[in-house]
Amino acid sequence: MNDSIEALPSSFRDPSGFLFFDGGVLYRQVNLGYREDYDRLLSSGLYGSLVDAGLLVAHREVGPRPPESPECYKVLRPEPLPFISYPFEWSFSQLRDAALTTLAIQRRCLDRGMSLKDSSAYNIQFRKGEPLLIDTLSFERYSEGSPWSGYRQFCQHFLAPLALAGYSDVRLSQLLRVHLDGIPLDLASRLLPFRTRFRFSLLTHLHLHAKAQTHYADKPGRRVRRAVSRRALLGLIENLESCVGGLRWTPPRDDWASYYGDTNYSDEGFRHKQQLVSEFLDLIRPKPDMVWDLGANTGLFSRLAASRGMTTIAFDQDPACVERNYRVCRQEGITNLLPLWVDLTNPSPNLGWHGRERTSLLERGSPDAVLALALIHHLAIANNLPLSRLAGFFGELCRSLIIEFVPKTDSQVRRLLASREDIFPDYTQQAFEQAFSRYFEIRTVRKISQSERSLYQMERRSP
Repeated sequence: MNDSIEALPSSFRDPSGFLFFDGGVLYRQVNLGYREDYDRLLSSGLYGSLVDAGLLVAHREVGPRPPESPECYKVLRPEPLPFISYPFEWSFSQLRDAALTTLAIQRRCLDRGMSLKDSSAYNIQFRKGEPLLIDTLSFERYSEGSPWSGYRQFCQHFLAPLALAGYSDVRLSQLLRVHLDGIPLDLASRLLPFRTRFRFSLLTHLHLHAKAQTHYADKPGRRVRRAVSRRALLGLIENLESCVGGLRWTPPRDDWASYYGDTNYSDEGFRHKQQLVSEFLDLIRPKPDMVWDLGANTGLFSRLAASRGMTTIAFDQDPACVERNYRVCRQEGITNLLPLWVDLTNPSPNLGWHGRERTSLLERGSPDAVLALALIHHLAIANNLPLSRLAGFFGELCRSLIIEFVPKTDSQVRRLLASREDIFPDYTQQAFEQAFSRYFEIRTVRKISQSERSLYQMERRSP
């Protein structure tokens, strides 16, 4: 290891250890203070059980304790993940699946004499379409009578946003972007409709929990911790599983979630577009097979990339589209496609302590290829973004670009302009090509059959 090991900005709060990079490889240091719990994790069989079940990221121990780190007990090399996402970027079902995974892990912990000491949603990531825990230092020895120390955090990170989405408005789950340690329970309690008080699990875990937190907030010395038996803890987990599993959100059938069934493409035109996108994907063969589909809608074209073995991230600003995309992936067993809820005009920024604890979207990955289908006219006209700035953005983002140009004569563009003045004289196909030619070499242009749209395949110019 290097002499100057520095913890990642997202990994400095836990005294048990931290993550760091060395030579471009991610490692985790286990500190001596966590020695007993780490050894218990392995000797109890819990680590092997969770890894075999796909619930915990695997690791291997690498080398002896570095002499320059006297507090170090072990150095681990965790299995790498293709992309790191955050809870406020997940669909409703993704967050619910992550919550149920956390509870399933806690149940297995108790079976092996251990417990999760925290329940942060940021400790869960999606790999091969499934949620799993990525923090090997989240476990502690369970003592009979001890309460679950991760209970409050579970309610704030998972239960509160899920209940708000299911009973009030799915957009309220975006409060996770403001409250990085989960939505405060008193806030969730006030925002939830009164009828949720008649559901026993929500009354207990949210409303009464919030009231207790408020009552004891300025009386920490007067709070009495009652002994909680292992049987009672298992009952708590079972009740939370039932509560979370019973929460539902049905995506509305709005304009964009049903977009593919309501476009100006003829059946032949739509098939031709699929054919062209497939041909272009076969031409570029992105290395290392990382594709971002921006404005993916419900992911039909994302799945064309995924079907070719390419790791694909599908972004859309409509939570209904992301939800439907995720459900299709689950139903069809698609494991290399990750749908995320992201507004490209306001993507996830750097957040947290020193503005570095949670990294911005564009710093978390570098796609080799990007799909931008039926997107540019929304950015240029609905959001007033000049073509020059759009071209510069894509020029920084990727090497290969598959992008669709939709002219003003298209019905979808006319719909965007129906309620506003046309202040876009420079939105033309010629201006589009000129702007993107500054950053890309246009390799192929194909007209989409029975439409006025054109599909481009471009490669970034050498510096």
